Amino acid sequence: MDFKTTLQAAWARNDSLLCVGLDPDPTKFPAHLRGRDDALLVFCKSIVDATADLVCAYKPQIAYFAANRAEDQLEALIRHIHEKHPGIPVILDAKRGDIGATAEQYAREAFERYGADALTVNPYMGFDSVEPYFAWKGRGVIVLCRTSNAGGSDLQFLETGGRKLYQHVAELVATKWNAGGQCALVVGATYPAELAEVRRLVGDMPLLVPGIGAQGGDVAATVSAGRTAAGTGLMINSSRAILYAATDKKAGEDFAAAARQVALETRDAINRYRR
Repeated sequence: MDFKTTLQAAWARNDSLLCVGLDPDPTKFPAHLRGRDDALLVFCKSIVDATADLVCAYKPQIAYFAANRAEDQLEALIRHIHEKHPGIPVILDAKRGDIGATAEQYAREAFERYGADALTVNPYMGFDSVEPYFAWKGRGVIVLCRTSNAGGSDLQFLETGGRKLYQHVAELVATKWNAGGQCALVVGATYPAELAEVRRLVGDMPLLVPGIGAQGGDVAATVSAGRTAAGTGLMINSSRAILYAATDKKAGEDFAAAARQVALETRDAINRYRR
């Protein structure tokens, strides 16, 4: 199945709009994992195995693996998700943005080397920087639109033709770039009014929504602003609040169970507002 079909099936099967971000920081790992050569893989696999029935997607952030010289562990992690938990799509969060032949290599990296189902990309360099990803039929191309960080307003709120730049990006992606139906958008939970505006502009296009949990986005406002009429359409991402639920409490080897509990609470909180 392609990314969007797999995502829709996961929404229904797990009754979930929760996406868990896999941002493994070894300095926050429980003591028994520190110093292991495969610590990132073991940590993330444990989180995945404990939460796979509660999520609609996983989103590993490539920087955490690359900075620790652990790209091979990222490859193994994505293989593990696909083999042990088929039907849960994997979004590689790399925010790639370059043109022509370079973009073609980034696409190969994401979809061939890592086997990701979708990739986050930056639209700043225009359509020819995004087009090479569409050659990988069925893979998701998730375009940055209104990001959750405060500095995003420096550019995304600039006026262009009587509207904000993020609005222009949303409409452009929904109308001209999405000919193959592969696109989604990144819109932060920290800006529910803008999230509602993007939903108005793009119809039922899937939205990846970071910013709840440690970043402080409000669940009720996020779901109300971003859900489709069917009560879906969102991949609401939480990373640190779930990953480090146990290590913050010195719970050691129980970290996966603690992560599951927070994931369950987060999924259920989202579901209270999506009907």
